[in-house]
Amino acid sequence: MSLGVDSFLNTLAKAPIKPVYLIAGAEALLVQEAADALRQKLRAEGYSERIVIDADAGGFDWNDLHQHGASMSLFASLRLLDLRLPTGKPGKEGAQALLEFCQSPPPDTVLLVTCQDWSSKHGGKWSEAIDQRGELVEARSIKPGEIGYWISRRLSAKGIKADAEALQILTARVEGNLLAANQEIDKLAMQGVQGAVTAAQMQQWVADSSRFDVFKLIDACYDRDFPRASRILRGLRAEGEQVPALVPMVGKELFNLAYYARIQEESRRAQAAMQADKHWQSKQAQMLRMLDSGNARLFEDLCRQLADVDRMSKGRLGGDAWVALERVLAQWADAKLRSRVSVCA
Repeated sequence: MSLGVDSFLNTLAKAPIKPVYLIAGAEALLVQEAADALRQKLRAEGYSERIVIDADAGGFDWNDLHQHGASMSLFASLRLLDLRLPTGKPGKEGAQALLEFCQSPPPDTVLLVTCQDWSSKHGGKWSEAIDQRGELVEARSIKPGEIGYWISRRLSAKGIKADAEALQILTARVEGNLLAANQEIDKLAMQGVQGAVTAAQMQQWVADSSRFDVFKLIDACYDRDFPRASRILRGLRAEGEQVPALVPMVGKELFNLAYYARIQEESRRAQAAMQADKHWQSKQAQMLRMLDSGNARLFEDLCRQLADVDRMSKGRLGGDAWVALERVLAQWADAKLRSRVSVCA
């Protein structure tokens, strides 16, 4: 049975070391913290050699995992194999390699697998084997109604007690982004903030982490969260942003999606192409998730619609460029809206 991050961290100190761990979830901060805590425990227990294996690197051979497991440690008697699998999809060959490792783990080695994406679609015999032989830890998403409590606990751990209104201000500022929330809490602690904090103090101290920008707009679309994307778009407009400045950045993402969707349809090699183009692993995971719900034809059509938005914004085509841009984003972010929305509607 999988553990949540809190349960894992609460029992880690006294729990015996297991041969294999899988820490997975879309909440990057929680995955990182759980993995860091495990690495720290292993170092304290004498696992001084660490080998990082990037399973999403171009040309990765799953036989490397077997070879690392079978080879003798060069520098220490105990070692950690730190396997990065951002998409949570090892493929047939990878699943078999992980199964074989679980069946006969080396006595001097711990395998840690971390994934930045995880859902019921990702599990399989390989993850079940890890759960049975070792530990499966899920960094489950914090629900909107739980984010305030999560932030309150983080503040308390730093010796800060925010009143209800102050907590509401911080929660609104970070918009559910755990990384942003953690950064703001760390910043408060570094400034020496301790004890009770009022709403006025929080307003003064906390940077506006929810400042509307195009990067968050794009992330909202990748997260299939059109209500948030629409809210950010309205914020950009209120701040005086102009459509011609937004179109190139939105267009770059849609063009990339169209390009990799075409590769995926023709050869199933989109991920290899992304790796060759040196996209960050987190970006690859975003795009691959999006390709699961859209095809090349869709993204190519959205690129054409965005060109019409650009012409509208420059007075070369009739229509409201802001409304048209929002319709493009709706089709990108929400599959249910695609059949009902078009740029010229």
